[in-house]
Amino acid sequence: MPNDSHAPNSKGILCNAGAGAAAGIIAATFVCPLDVIKTRLQVHGLPKLTNGTVKGSLIVGSLEQIFQKEGLRGMYRGLSPTVLALLPNWAVYFTMYEQLKSFLCSEDKNHHLSVGANVIAAAVAGAATTIATNPLWVVKTRLQQTQGMKAGVVPYRSTLSALSRIAQEEGIRGLYSGLVPALAGISHVAIQFPTYEKIKMHLADQGNTSMDKLSARDVAVASSVSKIFASTLTYPHEVVRSRLQEQGHHSEKRYSGVVDCIKKVFQQEGLPGFYRGCATNLLRTTPAAVITFTSFEMIHRFLVSYFPPDPQPHTL
Repeated sequence: MPNDSHAPNSKGILCNAGAGAAAGIIAATFVCPLDVIKTRLQVHGLPKLTNGTVKGSLIVGSLEQIFQKEGLRGMYRGLSPTVLALLPNWAVYFTMYEQLKSFLCSEDKNHHLSVGANVIAAAVAGAATTIATNPLWVVKTRLQQTQGMKAGVVPYRSTLSALSRIAQEEGIRGLYSGLVPALAGISHVAIQFPTYEKIKMHLADQGNTSMDKLSARDVAVASSVSKIFASTLTYPHEVVRSRLQEQGHHSEKRYSGVVDCIKKVFQQEGLPGFYRGCATNLLRTTPAAVITFTSFEMIHRFLVSYFPPDPQPHTL
C-alpha cells in the first residue's frame, strides 16, 4: 500500500477511502457469479449437475445450472449488498490500515514496517470493518443461497427489505450471525497484507525502485501470491461463517453455535467439509484480489497526483 506521509491528513484519508471503495466495487462486479457458486457450495455442498459432476466442469456446470433455473439475475444474486458492504469495507479498511501503518511505522530510513506492526495494523483494520459490515454480509449470504432455491421460503425483495426483516424477525443476533468466525477471519488479512507488503518490497528491491512506483504487473503478482497463501490457510472459517449466516430464524437450525458447527462438519464431512468451495473460492478471490489491489494502487496514485497530501510541518 502507498505510504505517502507518516501523519494523518484529510486529503490522504479521502484518497485512501475513494480508491478503496472504487477498487472493491470493480472487483465485486467481475467475480459475483463465482461468489454465488462458492456460497452455495459452502452451505449445500456439491450440486447435482444434470450432466454429472466432473471436477473440471463443476464451476461451468454450476454456472449453467444457475443460469438455466434463475437466469442472469441468479448469477448476480447478492451483488447489491456486496457492493453496499464493500463501499465502507474497503474504504474503511484501506484508510484505517494506512493510518495505523503511519502510527506504527518504524524509524528506519525507508520507513518500513516490521512484520509484527504490519500484522497489528491489518488485524485492527480488519476487526473494525468486519464489525461495521457484518449485517450486509449476512444479507448477501441469504440472498445468494436462499433466493430461487428453497421451496416455501419467502424471498427477500431487496437488500433493505432483507435487513429490515432480519432485524424484526431475528434481532441484532440475526444481523450479527457468523460474527465470531468472521472475526476469526481477521487472521486472513493478518497473513495476506504483511505477505503482500513483503513481496512488494522484494520486487521493488529487485527492480531498484520504490514500492509506490511498482508496475501494475508487479502489484498483480504480489496480490495474487499473498491472496492464495492467506486463503488456503484460513478458508475453513469461511465455511463455518456461511453455514451460521445461512440459518434463518424460522428454519430448523442445524448448528447451535461456532463450536457445534465445527464439530458437526468434521463428524459428518471430515476435513474436506471445511474446504467445500475452496477451489472456486481461489478462482474467485485471486482475480478479485488482483483487481482490488491493482485498482487501488493505480486509482490511489491518480488521486494523489490531483490531490497531493498537505505538506507536513517540519520538526527538528
